[in-house]
Amino acid sequence: MCIMEIISKTSDLQARISAYRKEGKQIGLVPTMGALHDGHLALVRRCVAENGCCVVSVFVNPTQFNDKNDLLHYPRTPEADCALLEKAGCHIVFMPSVEEMYPQEDTRVFNLGAVAEVMEGKYRPGHFNGVAQIVSKLFAAVTPDRAYFGEKDFQQIAVIREMNRQLKFPTEIIACPIVREADGMALSSRNRRLTPEQRKNAVNISQTLFKSLTFAEQHSVAETIAFVTESLNRIPEMRVEYYEIVDGNTLQPIASWSDADYIVGCITVYCGEVRLIDNVAYRK
Repeated sequence: MCIMEIISKTSDLQARISAYRKEGKQIGLVPTMGALHDGHLALVRRCVAENGCCVVSVFVNPTQFNDKNDLLHYPRTPEADCALLEKAGCHIVFMPSVEEMYPQEDTRVFNLGAVAEVMEGKYRPGHFNGVAQIVSKLFAAVTPDRAYFGEKDFQQIAVIREMNRQLKFPTEIIACPIVREADGMALSSRNRRLTPEQRKNAVNISQTLFKSLTFAEQHSVAETIAFVTESLNRIPEMRVEYYEIVDGNTLQPIASWSDADYIVGCITVYCGEVRLIDNVAYRK
């Protein structure tokens, strides 16, 4: 097993990647904000398996937080993250400072089109522009052959694909399935902020989505949205911010099950003050 390197400077990162390139190795990238869990590690293991060099970035990106309180409370566990990454076979951990990634303010404004304007784009203004800023910086620094993202952030993948297309990076975007706890709850760094009682309630998010797959067989799109929303809003400390059933390719809302071949339900729920997301495919 190789010795994992921890790098904080972009210039040092590029020098190491250049050395791997000279050995004929392909480069894979897993962008993360740290506080790693098994969902992240599934991405890392796939990246290790498919590339000669696996780079994992650990950086809590300030420009994608429209809520400064959320940024302040986002969990940070760098030592634990590095231990997990070494065990998973990662070659390089890129752990830059904010000053390293943003020596000057990034004033770029991306026109990411319709995929960025709905759902998260509507409720978190500026969020996806911040995502595009940091991911484009990482792609420019690492020049990866492949980059790996989890499908829990379903809309984010569509946004990154659009950013990648516009900027013409030679990077293949690989979407990996949601990793769930034994009880079905989607793994998230934010889960560790839940109290034991909130965690017990939060599993209803995935359970209700799964129940809605059967419900949808005999009910309309609007009825299915109401079923999910009303079921969750009845649970203590739970508040649905939105539940939308969309075309899985365009991310635009559908009115009828016949409107698309690929249909996904995307949800955001507040459990206390913790904002949780999940999704489920009605048709693939």
